[in-house]
Amino acid sequence: MIKSAFKTLLSPIYTFLKDSRAVGIILILCTLVSMILANSSWQAGYIDFWNALFDPAGGHHYQYRSLHLPNSYLLWINDGMMVLFFFLVGMEIKRELTVGELSSLRKSILPVLAAIGGMLFPALIFSLFNSGTEYSHGWGIPMATDIAFSLGILSLLGNRVPVSLKIFLMALAIIDDLGAILTIAIFYTPHLDMNYLLIAGGVLLVPILFNLLKIKRPILYFIPGLVLWYCLFNSGVHATIAGVLLAFCIPQDKIADMVNDLHDPVNFVIMPIFALANTAIQLPSDVLGALHNDISYGIIAGLVLGKPLGIFILSFSAVKLKLASLPSKSGWMQLIGVGLIAGIGFTMSIFISSLAYVEREHQIISIISVIAASLIAGIAGFVFLRLLKPVTLIKKSK
Repeated sequence: MIKSAFKTLLSPIYTFLKDSRAVGIILILCTLVSMILANSSWQAGYIDFWNALFDPAGGHHYQYRSLHLPNSYLLWINDGMMVLFFFLVGMEIKRELTVGELSSLRKSILPVLAAIGGMLFPALIFSLFNSGTEYSHGWGIPMATDIAFSLGILSLLGNRVPVSLKIFLMALAIIDDLGAILTIAIFYTPHLDMNYLLIAGGVLLVPILFNLLKIKRPILYFIPGLVLWYCLFNSGVHATIAGVLLAFCIPQDKIADMVNDLHDPVNFVIMPIFALANTAIQLPSDVLGALHNDISYGIIAGLVLGKPLGIFILSFSAVKLKLASLPSKSGWMQLIGVGLIAGIGFTMSIFISSLAYVEREHQIISIISVIAASLIAGIAGFVFLRLLKPVTLIKKSK
């Protein structure tokens, strides 16, 4: 009887967690809760909680790789826990490249070109606002598309959006993540310690050899993976890149199971912790005034305008040059709507914000701008696609 009552009580929770919108909803709630607590009378206790949880020694400041982290728990979360997020993303990229939507040139050309446009245009727009200023290093912030949020918004539209367009957005976002990872590795590495980097290269050969020998036991990959993380952490390359490199060494036939095993812990534990910790920021007394800044202009214009422009222009060019075709049962208007939704940056954009600037003030402005831009892009994309009539779109696509 107790077991039955317990099952009945938890059933709605399980149902919600299986919903494709759950991850996005939870991240939104975590962001709201964190920003409210960080700007209330509970602020000191809230920050002390994070320090006690991740830094029992009580260190409130940490200087690392020229990054001034106001609270050292961010180091544990952003350099430590987030490696599992990058590991999961890396496996999803490998799966798509080998057996998924990116496994052939014909399948991948449209989302690849769209993703390139969706990265280049925001970076260029940001640079137009900030070129030659002290803020110019933030050009990578508006490049990213958040997979969880963007697909969550699309799922709210039901059958108004064809499955093919959802797959297109997922493939685009995966390539986008790969671009963001490469951007972090190449452009947001302040210094390199060649000794640690060479050791990391040697350690990476171990899981590569295991793969070639068709060794299946995951633990044998994770042990050198931990050493790889430590070496990259000390080399200057962002430590989370270890997760991506290790993911590409995992045997193909093990990826599906490992993705399934990691999906819930990453999306319902690590990502909410990341959102709670990184948005625990004290808002300036004049938020609108803080957004009256070249950083904000570049990020918001980059995500809200640059993303859809870049995605549409390169997709249009590819179709007109007969290099690719539109996703089935979709038209140009739907592609514009998806481009708007792709302007939801959140996770990776906030992550890059912490790498792009040393000054906490600039990091806070960046995070606020990312949240504002993601909100605008998400609402604009949802409303735009909601107002389109599916029947009309299907007729046009024939």
